[in-house]
Amino acid sequence: MGSLYRTALVIAIIGAVNWGLIGFFQFDLVATLFGGTDSALSRIIYGIVGIAGLVCIPLLAKPLAEAEASNASTNSTYRGANYQTEFAEEDEFSDTNFNSNPNYQNNNNSAYKQNNNQNKSDR
Repeated sequence: MGSLYRTALVIAIIGAVNWGLIGFFQFDLVATLFGGTDSALSRIIYGIVGIAGLVCIPLLAKPLAEAEASNASTNSTYRGANYQTEFAEEDEFSDTNFNSNPNYQNNNNSAYKQNNNQNKSDR
């Protein structure tokens, strides 16, 4: 956020506090400090607060645009991720070639028997 927007936001907040004081307590702080509502200085302060409010209007849409931009970049990073859950596609192992192992025996539970026999021979 640029310094212009920060300054405008601070002035708009001060104006909002002044309006809150007027609404709740019927006390106009700007008029009290600067010589009444009809004085030139008070009218300048009111004008500056009004301009600051207008400058702050683009700030209403800026956080939304930043949030959408960050979501878009986050979503593009993780697009197509496969976490192997029940909702994701799982890899298919039917095309795995076990015949590349020369010690593979082609009968039921042969991979288990092969590992089991190998463990017995290691002992």
